[in-house]
Amino acid sequence: MGHLGTLYIVATPIGNLQDITLRAIRLLKETEYITCEDTRKAHILLKSIGAEKNKFLISYFEGKEDERIPKIINLLKNGKDVALISDAGTPGISDPGFRVVRSALNEGIAVRTLPGPSAGISGLVISGLPTDKFIFLGFPPQKGGNRKRLFTNLKEVLKIIETTVIIYESPHKILRTLKNLEEIFGDIEVVIERELTKIHEEVVRAKISEFLDKYSRNKVKGELMILFSLKRL
Repeated sequence: MGHLGTLYIVATPIGNLQDITLRAIRLLKETEYITCEDTRKAHILLKSIGAEKNKFLISYFEGKEDERIPKIINLLKNGKDVALISDAGTPGISDPGFRVVRSALNEGIAVRTLPGPSAGISGLVISGLPTDKFIFLGFPPQKGGNRKRLFTNLKEVLKIIETTVIIYESPHKILRTLKNLEEIFGDIEVVIERELTKIHEEVVRAKISEFLDKYSRNKVKGELMILFSLKRL
């Protein structure tokens, strides 16, 4: 077997393009093959750092893993380095990036990380909630029954481990998720963060009932995160 390429996991900004690291800029300029979720968003990022020329962008997203992974692995086996980026943040967190990593490791291919922004961690540290332990749930299940089951099981876990909970949610699903949380946990205080690192960044702490009233009257926009802890502070 000849020289193998390296798979680089490159974190990118979650909103503010100035948050990209110097190392990420250098590697994205040097790497010819870049795997991304949305090629349009990737092009915007690459252009902002002067790295858009002479690139081969490979779109990779949920539902296309079986089709794209063999192509990516083939490039790596033929000695080509490949950079994996997501639309925002660290690849593999709430996206199918881990499947590429697992496939590369199974083939004996080196995987290296270029750490950087992650919405969940960024949101946690400005929430005012305990940071010593946390559970990251990502996006909750689509189906109501599965979502309620998840939150019911979570309640049992929180009886044993006092930890902060981090949940991602989209604007058009935030009301249903808050209602489910209220059903399971009661009218607890939560922190909702919106559009982190962007112009309209917002961090609000209130009871679930207050958010339900607010979002029922005014449609919320942007990327959202719900955080809470049952620990008495």
